[in-house]
Amino acid sequence: MTNSLKNHTSRATLGVAMITKNAAADLETCLSRLESIYDQLVIVDSGSSDETETIARRYTHEFYTHDDWPGFGKQRQRAQQYLTTDWVLFIDADEFVTDQLKQSIIQVLTENPADSCYKINRLSIAFGKAIRHSGWNPDWVTRLYRREQTHYNDALVHEHLVIPKHIKVKPLAGRMEHLTCRNITQYVQKTQGYMKAWADQREGKKKASLGSAISHSLFRFIRMYILKLGFLDGRHGLLISILSAYTVFVRYSDLWLRQSATRKEDNDL
Repeated sequence: MTNSLKNHTSRATLGVAMITKNAAADLETCLSRLESIYDQLVIVDSGSSDETETIARRYTHEFYTHDDWPGFGKQRQRAQQYLTTDWVLFIDADEFVTDQLKQSIIQVLTENPADSCYKINRLSIAFGKAIRHSGWNPDWVTRLYRREQTHYNDALVHEHLVIPKHIKVKPLAGRMEHLTCRNITQYVQKTQGYMKAWADQREGKKKASLGSAISHSLFRFIRMYILKLGFLDGRHGLLISILSAYTVFVRYSDLWLRQSATRKEDNDL
């Protein structure tokens, strides 16, 4: 549990925050690349059954378990509440910082601007290949910010930071590698939770039909594979376009079936 910034009092302090569940496959690589830049590392777990906790405790004693899953936004809020540092860097276990990105983060801590937060460009790797088209590149995510200035919203899924109007969002030099999925099994496992959360968040608020499920999924494929040049990613581009279209179809179908069940219950009353 070493880090170099504790000896640099001229720099602002950095807290790295993570939320995890069964992240053992990638956690060691993620944390080992971060070890030299943070002052505090907080990991909030939602009930892992693998070696996540064992690996995490090699790097920090601040490992907390909250298995009453409230959604991604609120779970990230929990993690931030444990931090006491000037700045926050949120990262997922399947994301790995590069040397250039680390230097950019250190530069921000040295300058310590009062009115800025920072976005990072991720390079996604799916099924062993870097995806440079298909609407996945560039992939900017705002992750570095002053702790007392902002936080994540309450969204169950697709959460984002609530950024005050006077705060400027600036890009950081250097990329972050995002290991999205190694195989189909992992892809299915990851997307199942997202699909359910998407429908949970929209149930009673958004209308859906079997026709909309088909049309939205078809448009997703056309958008990714043709409009976003997914064909330039080769067979991997075709595969992720098909999988993404399937995910959209399941989301809308789930929402439609829930609405149909609700209408039936209302008619039976």
